[in-house]
Amino acid sequence: MLVGNIELHLEEGDWYKHSHSHDPNYRNIILHVLWESPPQTQLSLPTIALKEKVPKVLLQRYLELMHSRSFVPCANSLHLVTELTWKGWKERLLAERLIRKSMVAERYLFESNQHWEEVLWWMLARNFGIQVNADAFESIARSLSLTILARHRNHVYQLEALLLGQAGLLDQDFSDPYPQMLRDEYKFFQIKYGIEPVREQVHFLRMRPGNFPTLRLAQLAMLLHSTPFLFSQLKEAESVQRLYRLLKVTASDYWDHHYILGEEAPCRKKTLGNQMVETIIINAVIPLLFAYGHLRQEQQYKDKVLQWMEQLMPEKNAITSGWTALGMENRNAWDSQALLELKKSYCDARRCLECAAGNSLLKPNQLPAGTVAGQLNTTFTAMSG
Repeated sequence: MLVGNIELHLEEGDWYKHSHSHDPNYRNIILHVLWESPPQTQLSLPTIALKEKVPKVLLQRYLELMHSRSFVPCANSLHLVTELTWKGWKERLLAERLIRKSMVAERYLFESNQHWEEVLWWMLARNFGIQVNADAFESIARSLSLTILARHRNHVYQLEALLLGQAGLLDQDFSDPYPQMLRDEYKFFQIKYGIEPVREQVHFLRMRPGNFPTLRLAQLAMLLHSTPFLFSQLKEAESVQRLYRLLKVTASDYWDHHYILGEEAPCRKKTLGNQMVETIIINAVIPLLFAYGHLRQEQQYKDKVLQWMEQLMPEKNAITSGWTALGMENRNAWDSQALLELKKSYCDARRCLECAAGNSLLKPNQLPAGTVAGQLNTTFTAMSG
């Protein structure tokens, strides 16, 4: 029995390129594993070369995955992966995604001196900005602490003035009296609090009116106005329905006739849509509550998050649509979050060997005959015999 380390290289010459022969840390190497077999080894180490020992059909299958231009590398073989494999793998993917997102929340906690309500405010604002204006909305939230906003919670127009002003949307002349009033209020707050608009510009281009930053900021102001101590209320919520009631706000009356300051539009109540509420729950509430349960070692909050994921409607976007076109189920937020994590963290990065689905497609007992993958079964069976 030999005890020591194993060194891996593509070819034997790499040992010398890396100066291992002069490094005392490599004196306890008991096996040198190579890909290419050397014509004649110059080392006294036990050596094994793998290239001739790996079935070429296995390499061919692996290269097919690496060079595939399909939506995902294994698109043509995806139906061969068993339901049991998918069940365990999707659970793992969801856990990885929750942990990764909760780490962002933990970083925010450090930056806010462990202020959970403040972190929720930052994360909510970021998600109200959707992808296009996420950075700008987060900067606006960071520039206005909850301490400042709490002083004006009883007057929604003052909250609108603060948010729209910090977004740089009140820096013009208006003929409409309401935005004129907001501009005057903001000028007063600038002097009072020593604040200036954030540097990040908000964008309107290629965006539906319902997502205009003016409207989203007005809805965010109404959320601050109607629901104080929001994190505490979300933390104690017992159902997804309760989350909806807390987050489903309607912008103030001025916005019934406007999407943009000073420009009238047909009358319509500007209530936050169900899909937007679900996006906020999935990307802000759930990661923060998961982090809360993890850091405080209170399992009931992590269990609650998982229950909510099963109850929430699935996300629908280009990625989830691509998966459903391949026959994958997307029944709830649990499924959609797992599929998003799989596509972005594994498929796009070609991490097929780290993927449970990719591994199962290379295993002989799950490969049908008559395909390139099926030939592996015959090869491995012959080797075993």
